[in-house]
Amino acid sequence: MFSTKLKAGAATLAMIPLAAGLNSCNNSSEKPNVVFILLDDMGYTDLGCYGSTFYETPNIDRLASEGIRFTDAYASCPVSSPTRSSVMTGKYTVRTGITDWIPGRQASKSGLPDDKLVALPFNLNLRLEEVTLAEALKQNGYRTMISGKWHLGETEEYWPEYQGFDVNSGGFSKGSPVRNKTANGFFSPYGNPRLEDGPEGEYLTDRQTDEAIKFIEETGKNPFFLYLSYYAVHNPMQAKKEHIKKFTDKAVSMGLDSREAFTRDKEWIRPEMSNNFKERIIHSNPVYAGMIWSVDENVGRLIDKLKESKLYDNTIIIFTSDNGGLSTSEGSPTCNSPLRAGKGWLYEGGIRVPLIIRHPSAEKAGSTESAPVSSIDFFPTIMEMTGSVSPVTDIDGISIMPLLTGASLAERPLFWHYPHYSNQGVEPGSAVRLGRYKLIDNFERERLELYDLEADISETNDISASNPEKKNELFNLLADWRKKNNARMMLPNPAWKNKTLNP
Repeated sequence: MFSTKLKAGAATLAMIPLAAGLNSCNNSSEKPNVVFILLDDMGYTDLGCYGSTFYETPNIDRLASEGIRFTDAYASCPVSSPTRSSVMTGKYTVRTGITDWIPGRQASKSGLPDDKLVALPFNLNLRLEEVTLAEALKQNGYRTMISGKWHLGETEEYWPEYQGFDVNSGGFSKGSPVRNKTANGFFSPYGNPRLEDGPEGEYLTDRQTDEAIKFIEETGKNPFFLYLSYYAVHNPMQAKKEHIKKFTDKAVSMGLDSREAFTRDKEWIRPEMSNNFKERIIHSNPVYAGMIWSVDENVGRLIDKLKESKLYDNTIIIFTSDNGGLSTSEGSPTCNSPLRAGKGWLYEGGIRVPLIIRHPSAEKAGSTESAPVSSIDFFPTIMEMTGSVSPVTDIDGISIMPLLTGASLAERPLFWHYPHYSNQGVEPGSAVRLGRYKLIDNFERERLELYDLEADISETNDISASNPEKKNELFNLLADWRKKNNARMMLPNPAWKNKTLNP
């Protein structure tokens, strides 16, 4: 299987003039380490430094005070696998061919009578021909590790050890911790073929950090890329008992236990939809808060290890999420207010995410940055940050390094394409943001929605009727982008019950 990857990548890499003596030109001891921390389903306001008063994240908040906190950072898709493919390749999801979480709702529920449209098939694996961020850094002298979630391959030959990672601790086909008769989700036993079970009661978030720290210790002074891809804070909702108690008591002290946490008074919730579909309107879930607390504790442990090893001052740390917080179904554990909706949706709650970048030489440490950036930008940014030679040029992202040094970026459009029904009541569509304006092409309702995000971050006022020129400008951008990238659309569902939709 490994030879398959080598052969698949050979055609791409052979055409790129990588210097055989690259490391001799760059003293490996001077190359910065890279720690990329990716949360699963963490919402935009789920950190103290992003406004939460219920969740507690002192270590991550401290990281933000030493780095740059982005206010307009986006996941390239409102669900997991596609965003992760963009992080790994620097490409939009329409180009990796992974446009939904793997294997997607349509694997078992395609063409249900409630669905107006039918989704087309998509890639269930990150192609071996793609050059991943791990492979690119490895070509530049880095030792590489993933600790945690992969979710970019249904079968073993597409797992991290065949995609550029020297060490794979916990990355396989699943997108969430396994919970069944023999596996206990976030508590050992894990049922994970790439992670040995720990002692009874061991917590997965702790274990992932243990494995990351072990990797740092074994790597020594050699440059490393650590992809710390936490399974938290995805379902199943499981936290340590003492942390649940801590936040249960806090909810009572704040009077949150007596407030209504959910609403079904949303225009997207049709009367025939089950009670699974409800939108959380406050932060108050003590289990979810406990899971975030464990993440924060472990980010603190990792930073302490880097400082103890005298590596902190030469380490780039990036902290972000793969999509917005889960707020409209499956327990709706968090609230993304003031953003609209959540995971799965093309509204801001589904795609706007926290992003903190700590670069040792950044000139704007402790500041905020409002330039719109996307998951597609991490690949080229890390290449520039590390002084690495990129083995690929055919990517969609740009380096956002200028934003870390006080400069600016030229205005550019950012795109999304989600031609799928997911598990969150989602209405499929595409979107584009340019400057302060964002357009959503809603396939389900066959309508265009235009929002001024500077004046209306909650997307409550559709201004498409009063701004036809801007609506047409953005739609033409979006349509041209879809055509250029052969974006797969959806087909009419012959089994649709033709229920009336709100206009």
